[in-house]
Amino acid sequence: MVKTNLLSETDSKKVIERRGRFSVIEYLRDISVSPSRAQEAYFASEMNVRKRQLVCDIDEKTGVIIQAGEMQMMIGDIEAATDVKGVGDFFKKTVKSLVTSETIVKPRYTGVGTLVLEPTFYHILLADLDEWEGDVVIEDGMFLACEDTVDVSVVSRKNVSSLILGNEGIWNSVLKGSGLVALESPVPADELIVAELNDDVIKIDGDMAIAWSSTLKFTVEKTTATLVGSLAAKEGFVNVYSGTGRVLIAPVRENIGINAPRE
Repeated sequence: MVKTNLLSETDSKKVIERRGRFSVIEYLRDISVSPSRAQEAYFASEMNVRKRQLVCDIDEKTGVIIQAGEMQMMIGDIEAATDVKGVGDFFKKTVKSLVTSETIVKPRYTGVGTLVLEPTFYHILLADLDEWEGDVVIEDGMFLACEDTVDVSVVSRKNVSSLILGNEGIWNSVLKGSGLVALESPVPADELIVAELNDDVIKIDGDMAIAWSSTLKFTVEKTTATLVGSLAAKEGFVNVYSGTGRVLIAPVRENIGINAPRE
């Protein structure tokens, strides 16, 4: 058995969330920087720009699937495998990966021990698919890890408007099944807007939705009845999610498009 202080809290790191087999470590301050970067690192930490790291406990019953290239270390008797069935299958998966920022081939880790992922400056969201009725669509690049009871697949847009005007890409990752998932988010969980729709509609100016129920219909519409009116209102098109389900919305994306305060 391997003993480690990985999850031991110190003045510079703490475990900010535990859920099932997943734990999230946050490095409160970077104490290994050079003197020339000390000031930058200090103010970055004060503004919550911190490294975070996902730690996964693996047992005989359930393994973990992660984004390719994210493994930092395996502690214990853990083995990695992929779902590639041959050269032809690898080629098809590679072609699909060219149209999305997600890697199609995602390694699966099984055995008994602890899997540690590479640190990230993104915020790590832990969620149970049961909270999403077993099915959620996520923005490209958000997938980090999940239990191997979850099926990770890629689907294309189903209508012309969303393909051409949605600014959401042609493909999205879909997580189906039962189990825990870990996502990399541009904003922390307490800043996300959660919209629960019951046979209703929500319209969003821009690609601010980062996850939504696959039961929702996604289209793109003009903000007013006519294109001229939409252009005159300086709003153009909006992303529309309709039906019954849930949407997670990031109110800001690194302050892009936010007007400076008036003096």
